[in-house]
Amino acid sequence: MVEAMERVATGLDAAAMMPRVLGRYSPVTVERGDGIYVWDTEGNRYADFTSGIGVVNTGHCHPRVVAAIREQAGKIIHAQANIFAHEPMLRAAAELTATLPSSLNQVFWTNSGAEAVEGAIKLAKIATGRPAIIAFRGAFHGRTHAAMSVTSSRVKVRGHYEPLLSSVYHAPFPYVFRSPYKGPAEDADLAYFAELEAMFDQLVLPEDVAAILMESVLGEGGYVVPPTRWVRKVRELCDRHGILLIMDEIQAGMGRTGTMWGFEQFGVTPDIMTVAKGIASGMPVSAVVADRGLMDAWAPGAHGGTYGGNAVGTAAAAATLQVMRDERLPENAARMGDLLLSGLREIQADHPVVGDVRGLGLMVATEFVLPDGAPNPAAAAKVIEACLAERTLLLTCGTYDQAIRIIPPLTVTAEQIGEFLGLYRRAVAAV
Repeated sequence: MVEAMERVATGLDAAAMMPRVLGRYSPVTVERGDGIYVWDTEGNRYADFTSGIGVVNTGHCHPRVVAAIREQAGKIIHAQANIFAHEPMLRAAAELTATLPSSLNQVFWTNSGAEAVEGAIKLAKIATGRPAIIAFRGAFHGRTHAAMSVTSSRVKVRGHYEPLLSSVYHAPFPYVFRSPYKGPAEDADLAYFAELEAMFDQLVLPEDVAAILMESVLGEGGYVVPPTRWVRKVRELCDRHGILLIMDEIQAGMGRTGTMWGFEQFGVTPDIMTVAKGIASGMPVSAVVADRGLMDAWAPGAHGGTYGGNAVGTAAAAATLQVMRDERLPENAARMGDLLLSGLREIQADHPVVGDVRGLGLMVATEFVLPDGAPNPAAAAKVIEACLAERTLLLTCGTYDQAIRIIPPLTVTAEQIGEFLGLYRRAVAAV
């Protein structure tokens, strides 16, 4: 026993203890965080422009969120939702639905984005009595079995796990920067939409489709912003055929795009929404949100989970939503995003290795290209390495890791954006 305790005390080696399936973007072993910064175990400070992959939108360890967690942990930690209703779960649901259209008025709490996607798919199927789901190429929805069945951002997420969920069909997402269609770029969305409609002639009858599932902004697939006209046409298509529209707001939601929810950017309302990541500032909380009439399609016991609606997690969610409102973080994301996009486009103008700069709010990416326009993941990797040397953390996205996503906490300041743009210019210039 003494030997085992000594081995635990001296053997905290990340390389030895963490499975290799957990691919790491940095070698940092973190000790603490505050705002947009983290400190490693040797006291070095890093600017975190990953936000824990879009999670700490309120910044690391926001004091109001920390206080809510501490207070609730002293009251009750686990109050299972089938057994107890409790104030944090109800308050968080009220805070969440207050930010949404009136048709999104009931919340099913769960623990991760993938679980929320699984729940949304189940709800759509049981509410419509239909078997099929249409998703989009390049989308990422999670790594559990149904979630990876609707994921196609990169093959390593789903490879070797077949057979996957049946009756899932993938349509092309409007990646206008790499559009294969002829004609004016501003009309590429019409060609993409025609491909979606053609599925009803070639692959699946519309009356068999329970839902069309889409990310408001493509996340892991490259931070691709769809044209507004295309999104609205998808909404109209769903209405025409009695298909439910599920909007995955897991990465694009919680103020990231400069509005509270990504779908607000396009003037549409989904029938079902999934939310996770930034909802609780780092606590494992997610949700499926829909109208009560849809939720009532779930009979008692038709779906559930032991930890959904955890008291400490939903206390953090309620505090996070209050911070988002009181500190006007979506509005700050819009302002800081304008500064960031403007600065990145200036870098692009000087360095043709940056083929595209795109995003909404503080959901921004730069795509790196070879001279012939092909994806250039090597350049993206070198830029990330150079930024890490200046103690700034970034991560890639896109099927080939050819893009870098730039997603600081929504508390970031103009001064911090300026500092980042200076080091990013140096990193790009060195490629």
